[in-house]
Amino acid sequence: MSLSIGLIREGKTPPDKRVPLTPKKCVEAQAAFPGLQIVVQSSPIRSYTDQEYRDLGLEVRDDLSACDILMGVKEVPVDQLISGKTYLFFSHTVKKQPANRQLLREVLKKNITLIDYELLTNAQGERIVAFGRYAGIVGAYNGLLTYGRKHGLYDLKPAWQCVDMDDMQEEFFKMKKLPGIKMAVTGSGRVAQGALEVLDRMGIRRVSVYDYLYLDFNEPVYAQLRSSDYNRRRDGRVWDTQNFHQHPEDYESTFDKFLPVTNLLVACAYWHPAAPLLFSEADTRRPDFRINTIADVTCDVDGSIPTTKRSSTIAEPAFDYNPATGELESAYSRASNITEMAVDNLPCELPRNASRDFGRQLIDMVLPHLLGDDAAGVVARATIAKRGNLTERYQYLADYVADIVLA
Repeated sequence: MSLSIGLIREGKTPPDKRVPLTPKKCVEAQAAFPGLQIVVQSSPIRSYTDQEYRDLGLEVRDDLSACDILMGVKEVPVDQLISGKTYLFFSHTVKKQPANRQLLREVLKKNITLIDYELLTNAQGERIVAFGRYAGIVGAYNGLLTYGRKHGLYDLKPAWQCVDMDDMQEEFFKMKKLPGIKMAVTGSGRVAQGALEVLDRMGIRRVSVYDYLYLDFNEPVYAQLRSSDYNRRRDGRVWDTQNFHQHPEDYESTFDKFLPVTNLLVACAYWHPAAPLLFSEADTRRPDFRINTIADVTCDVDGSIPTTKRSSTIAEPAFDYNPATGELESAYSRASNITEMAVDNLPCELPRNASRDFGRQLIDMVLPHLLGDDAAGVVARATIAKRGNLTERYQYLADYVADIVLA
């Protein structure tokens, strides 16, 4: 086998500093797959410098047109797409997202094969590559940063100003000023696991859901809430997780029991539009509504957290929700407001760590199929377009790109 992979520079604005394969992971991949050559497109913004790649013997150049496969992270600007190539990146097109309609049209027009990381799954349908863990890690950290600023307790250095996770952990000692608050973390997937990882490393005690609800503590504590802890079937029948995922409209929220005891909410649970909201805007005006800080890590605008009326940015991560008016205000503008962090690209704040994690998954879970025979269909299932045509699995996107298909 003789094959070349090109790591493209990120062209989306705002710029993303992550990379699919770090310098060390490139060397590892080349050693693991004889005949593979990885070429790196020069980039001034990548978290790993051109020189770091060169130092390990990798070629860095501007022109990647000779490469067989091109790998990026975020959507590729349409004017940078090279005809006839195979691309891997997060395209955000399978839900017919309006912002990326033209991107998929250009993919088809330029006879490109598009493989989407988000669609790479195992036989059980579980995603095999994702940045979710670092979304949770940074999200939980940002939530505690926001809580500290809101209450004037401490001032953590923003995650994006930290060199890496080791640097971020140096900030944890400031958390000693945290009072005996209760934190609820929703979810059980990669994102939630990342959040729990940070809370555990901070030395914050984990308690059972029962103790969280009914006991008082002199130290900060957290509880992990799974879907069954804050939802129930409308017909009164016993909880069924599989049924909840298949028919979320048949369930209603019981999160109201957590409202009087929760100070900080870290929302990490996947949410389906047909599923119940955690609470309503009217609930925020209840006298016993205690949540004053929210880290909406999943960042579903107008989703499970009704106060998430917009996303925020790394530069300005927080905003306030005024329960009395239902309007958004500047962060930390009044004590009675709910202060919320809803950054929608959290892994970008620790790009070196997130890239190392992602590269590990690519080498272990994807490259054997991409560079092999793909007998398990892993790559095939994630291929939206092949040589300029929508694959059978994604024919439902035909109306989304209709003017190109009909041209």
